[in-house]
Amino acid sequence: MDARADIYGYIDNQGMSHFATEKLDQRYQLFMHGSAYFDSSKLSTGSSNIKFDPNFSKTPLYHYLSQHPGLKKYEIFVNQAAKEFKLDPALLKAVMATESGFNPTAVSAKGAIGLMQIMPDTAERYGMVGDQKKTIQEKLSDPRTNIRLGARYLRDLILMFPLKQELVIASYNAGEGSIKKYNNQIPPYPETRNYVQIVSQFYQIYRPAGIIPVSDSMTSGNANRIHVTLPGRRNMPDGTKPLLD
Repeated sequence: MDARADIYGYIDNQGMSHFATEKLDQRYQLFMHGSAYFDSSKLSTGSSNIKFDPNFSKTPLYHYLSQHPGLKKYEIFVNQAAKEFKLDPALLKAVMATESGFNPTAVSAKGAIGLMQIMPDTAERYGMVGDQKKTIQEKLSDPRTNIRLGARYLRDLILMFPLKQELVIASYNAGEGSIKKYNNQIPPYPETRNYVQIVSQFYQIYRPAGIIPVSDSMTSGNANRIHVTLPGRRNMPDGTKPLLD
């Protein structure tokens, strides 16, 4: 899939960081950019045309993502889950940043919950049930539980789409059924295509320096929140029910 690699962003007066895959208004400044287009299928073979501005590491937005207090707070759970399910921690961090901005109390309009934005239906599929002490929603609000379940789902997607990092990311957004519906291609939903771009870009931030992003490596307060705007988010077909929002 050929797609724009540019990511735009700004920090508002309340300290919330906003990201989008296009310049939605004059507040959005170029945050990350690649060549005019990149082939997302090459991400699964270790190739990447993503380029970073020489001053990129000095920008407030880079610092916001790489030094976010929520990242540090929950990193122990990320590393534990990554080790358990043989995932690249950078992938978990990139998905978490995109999904919730490291906000454990985030709840989407569709009902996705927590840091990894997990739908209760997905939790039930993995055996989670409510009881007299806690509902499924309350259990998903626990950061450790939420991250572990998100990691487990990512592991299963990697097994389902081996050596296809872009399909793993797309599945997390649109559900694996959508990928299969379009013959193992990223579905033509603007939200999902933009989501793949943003997660892939954030993945570059969280990779340790010098590590090549190949698919094999994937298997080895307001002032502290991020808002990701995905153009076309409301254009998802009614017949498609993502397992995770």
